[in-house]
Amino acid sequence: MKFNAMLQPQPEGGFTVTFPDLPWGVTQGETIRESLDMAADVVAMVVRDLMLNGENIPQQRARRGRHLHSVTLPWMSSAKVALYVELRKQGMRKAELARRIGIPKQHVDRLLDLNHSSRGGLIDKAFRVLGKRLEIQVTDAAA
Repeated sequence: MKFNAMLQPQPEGGFTVTFPDLPWGVTQGETIRESLDMAADVVAMVVRDLMLNGENIPQQRARRGRHLHSVTLPWMSSAKVALYVELRKQGMRKAELARRIGIPKQHVDRLLDLNHSSRGGLIDKAFRVLGKRLEIQVTDAAA
């Protein structure tokens, strides 16, 4: 899961970071690296809040600009967000997913909790129940 972060240089130094594709969120940093690290925390917080409130997760829009950077959630969080999105798309309730997987409903809540460490195998099983397959791709890191 990737989200756009707009880094605006400030006259006094540092950067203000906003998120054009998310409904809220702002942060700042002294350097680009620090700003992007802070941006990743804010993106996770906003997405977690949207999920807790049962709201749609916005998709990253194609945008251009020299101050625009892409922020990627960690792989486990990305898998959890994708699972949440698929559950909503299919209109399946957490209780039904839990029944089909054979786990208590509160375990599904943990599967969707970005702060909870989950087993990848259980997330994979949840996707299979939904008729989907979880794939992980490795790419070169940006310099």
